[in-house]
Amino acid sequence: MWSNILSAVLAIAAIVTADPLLPSQDAWYDQPEDIASYAPGDLIRFRQIPADLQPFFSIPVEVTTKAAYQYLFRTTDSLGDPVAAVVTLLEPHNSDPTKLVGYQAPYDSASLDCSPSYTVQARTDNALVGFPLPKTNTSIDIPFIGAALNRGWWVLTTDYEGLEAQFTVGLQSGHATLDSMRVVLREGPKVGLSTDPRYALWGYSGGALASGWAAELQPTYAPELDFAGVAIGGLTPNVSSVLQTINKGANTGLAFSGIYGQAKAFQNLSDWLDQNLLPEKADKFWAAANGCLSEAKEVGSDEDMYSYFAKGEASFYDPEPQSIFKWSGQMGIRDTPTMPLFVYKAVADEISPVEDTDTLVKQYCAQGARIEYHRDWVGVHLTEAIAGSASAMHWISERLNGDAVDDGCRTKQVVLTELDPATILTLGEEVFAFLQTILGGMLG
Repeated sequence: MWSNILSAVLAIAAIVTADPLLPSQDAWYDQPEDIASYAPGDLIRFRQIPADLQPFFSIPVEVTTKAAYQYLFRTTDSLGDPVAAVVTLLEPHNSDPTKLVGYQAPYDSASLDCSPSYTVQARTDNALVGFPLPKTNTSIDIPFIGAALNRGWWVLTTDYEGLEAQFTVGLQSGHATLDSMRVVLREGPKVGLSTDPRYALWGYSGGALASGWAAELQPTYAPELDFAGVAIGGLTPNVSSVLQTINKGANTGLAFSGIYGQAKAFQNLSDWLDQNLLPEKADKFWAAANGCLSEAKEVGSDEDMYSYFAKGEASFYDPEPQSIFKWSGQMGIRDTPTMPLFVYKAVADEISPVEDTDTLVKQYCAQGARIEYHRDWVGVHLTEAIAGSASAMHWISERLNGDAVDDGCRTKQVVLTELDPATILTLGEEVFAFLQTILGGMLG
């Protein structure tokens, strides 16, 4: 399977274009001093960017956009303070302006310069086996954005971690995702979006964290938003559980980025990090924590995260990390999603235990949620990003078409090959064939 992934990724042609300014060097990203004068979802500034985004999609399938727009808007951080964030809106050719998908990309980084608003424009100079592609931080599930655009759907993708790149911070991510939909619904009609589109959210892994928190926070934070549905895959309902699961593995670097992301949001955790991080280990910790997803994985691979801290694993039982990870990294302690949910998870997911998602789904269902939950018995986190998302896209298509959803919950045990033929039509034959190649033919 991995040789197929390598062959497919190496087939990607780099498009020779000049990179835009990094967000950390681009004054367009500057938060205004009067940020408190804006309401959540208010537009701060707007710009149009080049529509040639083929390097972002990174697939040997033609995906074209008619136009691309970016909005700096006001949102709310985890402490309730006003802050700014960015959303990118993509307009396809032959568009259906009544259909809008908020696709939250799993950029999984505590660096602003790895945000989707930049990587959607940045050039890919080389390729790497695995989930990300270096420099652009592009993940292997990005072809689904291309498939959505090829169906005529408008797509928005949000820098939901905010201008400080607060990776894994649930409240920040959820608020920004909701406010990005608010600003696009208000401002999008000025560039051709319908004044009353049907809209949904979608995300995998880190993108599911943002979309899932948005679904949980929506009833209180943005009650006026009426989502047709939310699809979330590879969900991470419990940050503490993820830290333990990925330790000493290929994804340990994500722990460094996640701890740093949380520390940016909460001063007491930042102070704890300063006091507990071993000086002799600090350089390597920060090399991973400050990098894009691919860099974090490379630097932190197979490391023992606990060995970087003064008391080892016991450091993480201090009051500061315990309280913060529960407040900002534990789903299921706020509202119950009111929109239909499609949840998908590989039973053998090596990032987040499937039991965490089982528990959250069970809790939501007991509180009256409407959920279709697919537990995939074949594959892992990487493969589910493709196999599960194929079904998710078909489910979203039904929601955008206005198809009704039954009340209650339904859990289905699935395998990679269980795809409805209509799913292939939803993706488009070219995208389906490309994804099938990556998975070695396991997509049916």
